[in-house]
Amino acid sequence: MPELSSDIAEAITKAVSDSFDQQIAYTQKLIQFGGQRGDETEIQEFIFQQFADKGWNPVKFDMDEEALKAHVGAGKFSPTHSRAPIVVGVHKPETTKGKSLILNGHIDVVPTGPADMWARDPYSGHIEGDYIYGRGGGDMKGGHASILWAMSALHRAGVQPAAEVIIESVVEEESTGNGTLMTHLKGYKADAVLIPEPVQEKLVRANVGVLWFQVEVRGRPTHVREMANGVNAIDACWKVVGTLRELEEDWNKRNIGKLYFEKEPHPLSKLSPRRTPKVEQSRQAQIDKIHSTDLNVAIVNGGDWASSVPSWCRFDCRIAIAPGVSAKSAADEIEKKVTDFARADAFLSKNPPKLTWNGFFSEGYVLEPGTEAEELLRKAHQKVTGQELQYQTSTAYLDARVHTLYDRIPALVYGPVSSNIHGVDEWVSIESLKRTTTAIALFIAEWCGVESI
Repeated sequence: MPELSSDIAEAITKAVSDSFDQQIAYTQKLIQFGGQRGDETEIQEFIFQQFADKGWNPVKFDMDEEALKAHVGAGKFSPTHSRAPIVVGVHKPETTKGKSLILNGHIDVVPTGPADMWARDPYSGHIEGDYIYGRGGGDMKGGHASILWAMSALHRAGVQPAAEVIIESVVEEESTGNGTLMTHLKGYKADAVLIPEPVQEKLVRANVGVLWFQVEVRGRPTHVREMANGVNAIDACWKVVGTLRELEEDWNKRNIGKLYFEKEPHPLSKLSPRRTPKVEQSRQAQIDKIHSTDLNVAIVNGGDWASSVPSWCRFDCRIAIAPGVSAKSAADEIEKKVTDFARADAFLSKNPPKLTWNGFFSEGYVLEPGTEAEELLRKAHQKVTGQELQYQTSTAYLDARVHTLYDRIPALVYGPVSSNIHGVDEWVSIESLKRTTTAIALFIAEWCGVESI
């Protein structure tokens, strides 16, 4: 493809700027919808209409549980698995001249935690200075909106992509990855994909895999006055957590020096670089030094009565695995670790823990350097920011693994600066959204080529 003319590049840049206030209002609206797991139908209906208004002839489809279960990369179904639809629109050119592209964004968000810990309503979309606050603002309503507005910027500049562009709005990114995997199973393919996750205006070079699982232990209930005759299931659970911590440490030691993790003493829990308000920086540095772990004991439930020795306890975990390690082999190792520990315990040997895989079951990936797609994104980023594109290793799950591992295409994860994702007072930078939207729009034009409308 010939290089994009400076006149068209300037027109696209101006189009992003001229409509940016509308883009921010749209982003606020997406935040205000919410969209926790299982509650994404309303926002997906809204997205469907936005795609239809753009002439992308969108379709909606459901999760095919049987087809997903047959795929090695599928997350495990559980009663809380979302049944909200996936929405896909397709831009068709008049004449195909460039390379095709997938633009993918997830619309689901994680729970807010106690609302009184937030400075404002978690779904307010409140703007203060350079920040839009709200659950999902960074992860990833800001990036999701930028897909639509980057595409629209080309149209307002009087051109459109000269290749097919598939625009995907998915669910289950935060829990299984099955939404994007479902688009793969439906046959949506392209020459590259771009996913504008909040990765601090960097490009993700490597990404860990993720497993979710639950462990349940049964105890021996008694009245507390006979506590010595009982077995506390909650205490027993923490013994199992202890043996999992040993495995966690072993996995990290195995991966010291691994490509793209070379500088990390604890490779599977590398903290992604983030820009934080100055008032937060010293506090965050202290927190980071205390402990960071790839094994997250996230949900604990147990017992029925304060004066009874608890008869049951369940805990849910998330653990990371290094790129190149299959989810199945990692799961087998976890199961063996728990089984071997239980066999050596006087009580657990007769009452073995029950382990259930209930979410992510995904392998990590590496974006190999040197692709044309990466080079064009690098040029677009440099043109917009005046800075060279930097890279990061991500220790959070990313849907790009579907396209890298199963489509075998360049999967570019590049998006805005944000902070406190999955935490309290999540925000996304407005100025960063403007920069990344502009860079994405220029990348689309360069990768796909353009034709006059």
